[in-house]
Amino acid sequence: MTNKRPRLLAFETIRNFRDFGGYESQFGGRVRMGRLYRSGHHAEASEDELAKMDALGIHVQADLRRPDERDKQKSRFNPPVVITHDGGRESEAPHMRFLTQVTVDAEAADEWMAEYYEKAPFKAHHQALFRDWFVQLAEAPGEAAGLVNCAAGKDRTGILCALTHHILGVSEADMRADYDLTNEAVGVNQRLPEAAAHFNQMIGKDLPAEVYRPFMGVHLKYLDRAFGAINAKAGSLDGYLVDVLKVDSVLQADLRTKLIER
Repeated sequence: MTNKRPRLLAFETIRNFRDFGGYESQFGGRVRMGRLYRSGHHAEASEDELAKMDALGIHVQADLRRPDERDKQKSRFNPPVVITHDGGRESEAPHMRFLTQVTVDAEAADEWMAEYYEKAPFKAHHQALFRDWFVQLAEAPGEAAGLVNCAAGKDRTGILCALTHHILGVSEADMRADYDLTNEAVGVNQRLPEAAAHFNQMIGKDLPAEVYRPFMGVHLKYLDRAFGAINAKAGSLDGYLVDVLKVDSVLQADLRTKLIER
């Protein structure tokens, strides 16, 4: 914990809702808290939870879900700016399609997720979403906050939050610790047996609970695979931000001015 304000926010129906500010910056000072949030989807949010979210002052929401995900679980939260993209539509969730294969074990599931992370930064719709997040966040008025979410708030969200941390000068250690905090936020070890039973019933299988761990939580090696792919294809995180996402030095400086307190 880097600030007296709570990082994990308690919501009954929204998974993994937390503040990812508060970390020291290599540019001096620390990232402001109360300005950067991340979470899973909000399709089941209660009226009380929606009021609680409104009170956070969120102006920009980057909903990283595919259009089919948004269709099936319509968000109940509608801040002034909602960033979405129509690309990437699937007929069913890719991980569910993988789980219905004939031979699936924990090792195969782990590698499937690692390979997903390698591809994710270079999907065209992700790149558009990532860039729009940085642009809209920089243009948000005054003390307005931003929110990144996907379905579970851990993989797509985890990559974009790590990139945000990088721009803001958060150390690699703090960036990785914040990414890994998902496992505590969602209570992976506690929820895994129940979740495995649910998914086994859904797909008509009897797979060991460990098969489902990559789809419930995160592992630092997944983020390493994403960054490794970025370094291999773009030369560096900075190269990816500038050359691939077109988030130039001026935009990055604007974000630092807005989001770092000195």
